[in-house]
Amino acid sequence: MDTIATYRDIVERLLFEYAAIAYGYGEFKTEVVFDQIHDRYLLMNVGWDSKRRVHGCIVHIDIIDGKIWIQRYGTEQGIALDLETAVIPKEHIVLGFPEPKLRQYTGYAVA
Repeated sequence: MDTIATYRDIVERLLFEYAAIAYGYGEFKTEVVFDQIHDRYLLMNVGWDSKRRVHGCIVHIDIIDGKIWIQRYGTEQGIALDLETAVIPKEHIVLGFPEPKLRQYTGYAVA
């Protein structure tokens, strides 16, 4: 299996695992959204918490030029550690949310 296909499988598996974790409040569901053609992967919460509408992205990952770009993560631990545990090298993980000039200090790839 090639590297990109392996990365897709790992990202999808992790997002399904996250989606299976139930929230203790609200009436909403966690959805996984995959676009394998453009290599975009989202974890979304959709529904209601009391009278408040819930619709938000928890995790957003893109695969760009053979690297996993974490555009957003709203998990306690951070998905980067889970990707490392799944044997993806740190130099293939980009934290997309810090300013580009600060990425060199994250311990992950800069681009």
